[in-house]
Amino acid sequence: MKTKLGSRWRPDFWFFAKIIVIVAMCLFIVYPFYTILTKSVFSNKVEGLTLYNFIRFFTKPYYYQTLIRSMVVCFATVFTTTLIGVPIAYLMTRYNIPGKKILHIFIIMSLMSPPFIGAYSWIILLGRNGLLAKLFATFDATAPTIYGRGGIIFVFTLHLFPYIYLYTSGAMNSIDSSLEEAAENLGMSKLRRIWTITLPVILPSILAGCIMVFMTCLADFGTPMLLGEGYTVLPVLVYNEYMSESAVNPYMASTLSVIIVSCSLLMLTFQKLVVDKRNYTMSSMRPPQETQLHGWRRFAVSAPIFLVVFVAFLPQIVVVCQSFVERSFSGMVKGINLNNYRAILSRLGTNIRNTYVFSLIAIVFIIILGIIVSYILVRKKGKVANIIDTLVMFPFVIPGSVLGIGLIVAFNRKPLILVGTAAIMIISYVIRKLPYTVRSGSAFLYQMDPSIEEASINLGVSPMKTFFTVTARMMLPGIMSGAVLSWITCINELSSSIMLYSGKTSTIAVAIYQEVVRMSDGTAAALATILTVTTIISLLIVFRATKGKVKIV
Repeated sequence: MKTKLGSRWRPDFWFFAKIIVIVAMCLFIVYPFYTILTKSVFSNKVEGLTLYNFIRFFTKPYYYQTLIRSMVVCFATVFTTTLIGVPIAYLMTRYNIPGKKILHIFIIMSLMSPPFIGAYSWIILLGRNGLLAKLFATFDATAPTIYGRGGIIFVFTLHLFPYIYLYTSGAMNSIDSSLEEAAENLGMSKLRRIWTITLPVILPSILAGCIMVFMTCLADFGTPMLLGEGYTVLPVLVYNEYMSESAVNPYMASTLSVIIVSCSLLMLTFQKLVVDKRNYTMSSMRPPQETQLHGWRRFAVSAPIFLVVFVAFLPQIVVVCQSFVERSFSGMVKGINLNNYRAILSRLGTNIRNTYVFSLIAIVFIIILGIIVSYILVRKKGKVANIIDTLVMFPFVIPGSVLGIGLIVAFNRKPLILVGTAAIMIISYVIRKLPYTVRSGSAFLYQMDPSIEEASINLGVSPMKTFFTVTARMMLPGIMSGAVLSWITCINELSSSIMLYSGKTSTIAVAIYQEVVRMSDGTAAALATILTVTTIISLLIVFRATKGKVKIV
């Protein structure tokens, strides 16, 4: 085929890059979800194609009540996180809160810590033999229970309100102050101005944060598994149906997976419809000024923020302290020492090694794919780029447990058997965490002037060599920022790991869950401390590299 200039078209590097990316995404995202979809319309009770599983789900209380419980937890958490996150974002952006940068870092650290560690920490504090429970008992009082629906919502709220805070504070900083000043000049009170001007303008950002909270709650397995005690939600039911030792039912597990994904897609569609109708654009030429408070007014504004941040970060403090406490089988404290760390190094060294090896290998692929995919999305726009964008972001909709089931069903038979291998763990990490790096790299590339690449090409350097020697190097700061965030979520991953691991491929997150179930608090705390310290060090690296301007969402 010839072009208008008469030259023969030749496939270039980006042509093959697009093909490789699409094939990889189809193989490890589309195909696994297709296998789940097809398996959901079969049953071990009925021959041939059938909707038996879906009918059973919506007619049996045991099944449909888990959907109701999941929705109750998700919507309640969205409400509570919004109730906390929006006011904190407003106060942090509009007033001179002391230690604002440190508070911001602690809020992000609270978000990046895995929620199941928070659940475990609150069991240490408010469990039946918890520290605070015993303290209450000394005063003949009963501590509030951390188990059941209330406990799940409480832990989710403290862990996820940073999503609302980050989205809202970003929108607050972009509001043109002249808009609010005009409202004040017309005699509008501050409270009415916030309600009628500020909140409607930032509503799309608040809704974006709400969607992240909703999907995280819907997908999380560890927190409701540890705290539910009979309050079963969909991810736990998926795990029970597929991994139960008594009655494995992969057909029903696939049906449940389809229902979870459908709920996520419905919420994303709703959010898009609302945002499209309420989308505002402004110049931000005059960003809002920080109001200077003094004395008791500054204390009254700052105290609630310090209290919320302290309670949200408390699980990390509890875990670290608990890791140095050695207990006997009866629960009696034997002393403060390093025996818990010695125990995990001798007994669970493989889990620790697997976590870092798998995550490092995954990060290498994530960085390479992140650079290539980001460039395609920004510089090679078109229908193919839109397809790649959709495929890359689809794992945001798929919970880890659902992806785990899809990979098991898809790759447990010839010609490609991956179940039980390290490869399937690494693949799940790459699929689930790639969007962080792609979004970070794309945002950075949008700020790069294309003339830099054009100048290199005009000097006789080939486009492909220009990409690797000029563009890729310039993209590295943005890519590495997203890659570190991908790394943090890789080492903390539980939902997919609990479905995919074998004896030789177990990770720290899986080991923590198993140790908690066995009531081995000390070793669980030591493992959790390793993750917490690694997370904090990784975040500090990001903050240092980006000068405190890290973008999590």
